[in-house]
Amino acid sequence: MLKEKLKNYKLILASGSPRRQQFFKDLDLDFEIRLKEIEEIFPPELKAEEITNYLAQLKANAFEGKLQPNEILITSDTIVWHKNCALGKPKDYKDAFEILKSLSNSTHEVITSVCFKTNLSSNLIYETTKVTFNTLTDEAILYYLDNYKPYDKAGAYGIQEWIGFIGVSKIEGSYANVMGMPTDKVYDYLINL
Repeated sequence: MLKEKLKNYKLILASGSPRRQQFFKDLDLDFEIRLKEIEEIFPPELKAEEITNYLAQLKANAFEGKLQPNEILITSDTIVWHKNCALGKPKDYKDAFEILKSLSNSTHEVITSVCFKTNLSSNLIYETTKVTFNTLTDEAILYYLDNYKPYDKAGAYGIQEWIGFIGVSKIEGSYANVMGMPTDKVYDYLINL
């Protein structure tokens, strides 16, 4: 249905994330992947969705002047927002352990922003999902890190992996968003172009 609607457009996903690429395949969309190296640094005064909005836009701006009239570029960024602090991808094993320890027995927000850019315009959407973790034992955290190595994931975890099955007690909002893409909002935006 959406594929037919977009037949005159060329979708470009600017993401190396295998999960985001899979979402686009699962939505039955034809797309091309184009990547540009971006230093993901944001002004320290930004909070919550201001951070992901800024970074998604920053990634899109790298393609300024490089898009054809029929191309729609899609960039995105996800953070875990916890205790008034942005948790991105862990730096290393120790950092991943500390992040998961901090998320244990508490609720955090997963925020994803998506930027849709054409040669004429740029539009942002974002989604926030609340995730509550049970108490995670040190043994469970170490097992997860040793077996799943979640260093490419904001907040050092993938909800679709072992830790999500044993650790998450409650989720309020979009499950897909926690995996890195609010697919319902992306679909809604594209279908209403």
